[in-house]
Amino acid sequence: MENKKELRTWLDDLKLNHPLVVAGPCSAETEEQVLKIAHELKDTDVSYFRAGIWKPRTRPGMFEGVGALGLKWLQRVKAETGMKIATEVANAAHVKLALEHDVDLLWIGARSTVSPFIVQEIADALEGTDKIVLVKNPVNPDLALWLGAVERLASANIKNLGVIHRGFSTYEKTKYRNTPEWQLAIELQSKFPDLPIINDPSHITGKRDMIFDVSQTALDLNFDGLMIETHYDPENAWSDAAQQVTPETLVQIMKDLKIRKESDSEADYNDALNNLRAKIDVIDNQIIELLGKRMVVADSIGTLKRQKNVSVLQSKRWNEILGKMVLEGQDHGLSEEFILKMFKAIHQESINHQEKILKK
Repeated sequence: MENKKELRTWLDDLKLNHPLVVAGPCSAETEEQVLKIAHELKDTDVSYFRAGIWKPRTRPGMFEGVGALGLKWLQRVKAETGMKIATEVANAAHVKLALEHDVDLLWIGARSTVSPFIVQEIADALEGTDKIVLVKNPVNPDLALWLGAVERLASANIKNLGVIHRGFSTYEKTKYRNTPEWQLAIELQSKFPDLPIINDPSHITGKRDMIFDVSQTALDLNFDGLMIETHYDPENAWSDAAQQVTPETLVQIMKDLKIRKESDSEADYNDALNNLRAKIDVIDNQIIELLGKRMVVADSIGTLKRQKNVSVLQSKRWNEILGKMVLEGQDHGLSEEFILKMFKAIHQESINHQEKILKK
């Protein structure tokens, strides 16, 4: 990872006047389906046509892909449309077949990234290749594991590297299929600014009607491109039907997205400002989510107090919290005055929640 500048060469070489777009069906289902979608995408912003050939599924008995047969369909896509082709690989055998069929871009999925053994096997099979290799973040929010996978590939003399941010699994139910944890992706960008990063709003959202908003946030945070699952008949797709969009919808999404362009010093200032504001928006949303979770715990405390006939205000506990938070705030450059005002407001909201419960 020392020669980071080299990592961006493949993206610069594309000379695009728009973000990189990788699109196509979650799964290759039939040759007709693959070719129909590809021809509908060939004159759009899509540079790489993607299709899942081998599908790692959560539970057995689900559709796990058509296998190597689908690689021939991808070859036809390249021959007929001129688009480059991309697919996921999960082991050395997949890599061998993908290279034999001249797949241009290979990515390692989230379930594979979690295993250094699998990543090393793939790295060994790809050693020295000039193909583009992208690494999806691991299922859990572990930055070291994500970067470790990239480093294993870099050590195998693979120059054309990048990462895909597809969100992280959580046991908590949220509006996302996989929570973005934007802060982790931002940290990766700050550590390796020349490592291309692609956003996968399809897997983050799990819902097609949320794809635009997540894509816009990604571009505001200076992501280099998008991977969006696209199907001419999403409702009847064989896998992940709810998160796929039609080619027409994809084209409209790309038209509606606000893309920041650098042109002069004023534009540079605005780009930097918009990027910082986008980061603040992400953090503000995290604060609201955390406060919501805090109030859920406060409700549970209120229920316990009601059962035991205990008063809402516990002065000793409250003073302990304030003292601790003032010290914590100082460690993060926050004034005592600010901490006191903020936690008094939070405490009052907790009291309001608990009083509602006690009055039931």
